[in-house]
Amino acid sequence: MEEFANQSSTTDFILPGLFTHSGASHFLFSLVCAIFTVALTANAVLILLIGVDPRLRTPMYFLLSQLSVLDVSFISVTVPKMAVDFLSGRNVISFPGCGTQMFFFLLVGAAECLLLGFMAYDRYLAVCHPLRYPVLMSRQVCLLMVAGSWMGGILDGAILTPLTLGFPFCRSREIPHFFCEIPAVLQLSCSDVSRYETRVFLSGIVFLLLPISFIVASYAFILASVLRMKSTEGRQKAFATCSSHLTVVGLFYGIIIFMYMTPRSYHTPKQDKTMSVFYTILTPMMNPLIYSLRNKEVMGALGRMMRRCTFA
Repeated sequence: MEEFANQSSTTDFILPGLFTHSGASHFLFSLVCAIFTVALTANAVLILLIGVDPRLRTPMYFLLSQLSVLDVSFISVTVPKMAVDFLSGRNVISFPGCGTQMFFFLLVGAAECLLLGFMAYDRYLAVCHPLRYPVLMSRQVCLLMVAGSWMGGILDGAILTPLTLGFPFCRSREIPHFFCEIPAVLQLSCSDVSRYETRVFLSGIVFLLLPISFIVASYAFILASVLRMKSTEGRQKAFATCSSHLTVVGLFYGIIIFMYMTPRSYHTPKQDKTMSVFYTILTPMMNPLIYSLRNKEVMGALGRMMRRCTFA
């Protein structure tokens, strides 16, 4: 056991990546780079708008800016390394590098799960308790929510990363994935990982199922409150505000639950690669677009900023 553990800590891993060197792979690589650029630009613009426009200095938009920070971090954990490997043709990652990538991926992923739950609570207070909203969602409360999300993510990464890489790896050193994700790395282990999978499942309950339960309960109260509204305009505004958040939640949580709360026997390398693309690459690009294109206040702030830049 110790011999295998020592071997694990000194031998590099191989990451095949998403692409093989063919004509189609160059097109797909260009597409991923374009998505990466759009994700960085859209999230950066959203963060800038929320920071400079006084009309967007509300708890909802403050939490949204933090979601954009997490999205930028999320896509930056995987795509730059994958791009360097493709361009250099050297699909290798060191043992410490694999651990670092896994830690930050778990950190950002868990933090985003918790933050989406807090955002649902914010929408619940805004719709169901509008008069008490400024008190219940003060800046101190918002800061605590964001700090709690980051601390939860750090805890998740600090626990699961050393446990995952502590197993002996006596099979091929090739991780069947484009980054060091737990289900793919565990496929290289020659020891029994059933107890560890139970711990991952418990982690999923804390960082996935509990926030989802919180979100479902919040929106159940919101729906009941909206249906009691007599104003058609009020209903439309409430639905417009909440539908963006629900869209993001559906895109993000569905795939991650499958990845981290189903047994290893249900996973195939090709399936895991495809599903991981959605929540590590596509979702960080789609989140700011969903929130901005469907939000009149954000689009108004963008128009005001562009006019100021034009006049300047």
